[in-house]
Order: sequence, then structure tokens, then C-alpha cells
Amino acid sequence: MKIYTKTGDKGTTALFTGTRVPKHHVRIESYGTIDELNSYLGLLRGQEMDGHSQKTLALIQEKLFTVGSILATEPKKDKRLKIPRISSEDIELLEQEMDKMNEDLPEMTHFILPGGHTTVSYCHIARTVCRRGERMISYLHENEPVPNNVLSYINRLSDYLFVLARKLSKDLKAQEVKWIPEKLD
Repeated sequence: MKIYTKTGDKGTTALFTGTRVPKHHVRIESYGTIDELNSYLGLLRGQEMDGHSQKTLALIQEKLFTVGSILATEPKKDKRLKIPRISSEDIELLEQEMDKMNEDLPEMTHFILPGGHTTVSYCHIARTVCRRGERMISYLHENEPVPNNVLSYINRLSDYLFVLARKLSKDLKAQEVKWIPEKLD
């Protein structure tokens, strides 16, 4: 199988259904951002962390391929996509994981500056890419419907990544730096 097809040389690309759209189309931006997020999660998963978190991230990476496939398919041709969809159970899993991690974390009283350890920083980068993906999917949804579970999953995933960053800070004994703005008179 050849990797290059030359079909995109004029600035268009094909959706899953074969429909050609500009490479800057919001649908392409949406699943491209999810692909970028998945790459960052792969980088994050290769860092120092507990095995359970690594397994959870691998599962999330699988789900992000599902999200990308859904986003690469026009809603009117959705029936052609023969894969499981994002379910309420997928969203609940993220919520359960956050609840478990939060049990062992100190109460958060301030915003936290990203950093303190390379692994934690990678997690925060993934979180911000996830938020960008969420914004793009929301924008797409204004013009073409996106399944509600996709929006909910990506929203919950960014929350999960924030809590995971806090857990990683604790596990790696990295200091969480609180953002305390200077008070003006």
C-alpha cells in the first residue's frame, strides 16, 4: 500500500465516505486535533507512571480513534461506519477514574501553573490540546451535528487529564505551584 496518493495536492482531502473537502475544513481540523491529542497521549503514556494510568491512557487512545472516525464521517452517511460508538459507559469510566484519583489528592484551592516535572507538563499539554479539540468539535456541531456522547467524552477527557496531571505531580513528588495573582490596590 502506497502512503502517498497525490489526491491532496490541490488542498483537498477525502472524508471516510469519499466526499472531498478543503484541508482546512472544520471537520478536518476537529479530527486532526484529536489525532494530535492521541499523539501526545502516546508520548505521555511512555513516561514514568503507574501501570493502571498507562493502561487507562491506552484505552483512551483507542477511544480517540473512534472519535476521529466519527468526526471523519458525514452525519448523513453515519450508517456506513461499522464500529462501536462512544457510549455513556466510556464517559462514566473517565468519571470513575477521576473520582478514584481525587480521593488521594489534596483539596484544590487555587489554579495550578502547569509544570514541576516533564511528565506532568506533557499531561497538561495533552489537556490543552484536548480543550482545543473540544472547541473545534463544538464549532463543527454548530453546523453539522456531532453525537452528544462525542462532545461529552472530550469534555470529560480534558477534566480527566487535569486530575491525572495532579496525580502525577503527587506520585512524582513534583511541587504543584499555585497561581496567586498579585493584588492591586
